[in-house]
Amino acid sequence: MIGYCEMDVFGEAERSAEGYMVVNFLTGRTSGATPSESLSHAVRLYAEALPDLCERHGAHVSDFQALTARYGSQGLQHELIVTTKDRRGRETHSRYVGVPGKRPRFLDPLGRIRRIRSA
Repeated sequence: MIGYCEMDVFGEAERSAEGYMVVNFLTGRTSGATPSESLSHAVRLYAEALPDLCERHGAHVSDFQALTARYGSQGLQHELIVTTKDRRGRETHSRYVGVPGKRPRFLDPLGRIRRIRSA
């Protein structure tokens, strides 16, 4: 069993000069803000666990060319952008705000609440 430790990826990103941290779940590496040792260790563990997660969902790690999450924070406004790129080169970006992360919503011209579509 992996021991529990509290990680604040948004806080670490906000306190850095860069203001963001990108976690690459395929390689177990980060860019942008420099993570604490415990967060860096956790990211490596996530990358090691990814093949089992993929297998449980009927996929394989080789199905992905990219699998990243960009964490950013400005005060109480947290933002997470998840990017996936499949082996055919199709790339999607999904944006989430807040904690827990939720897809942003807006009012359309008819006054209906809509979610912003992924790009």
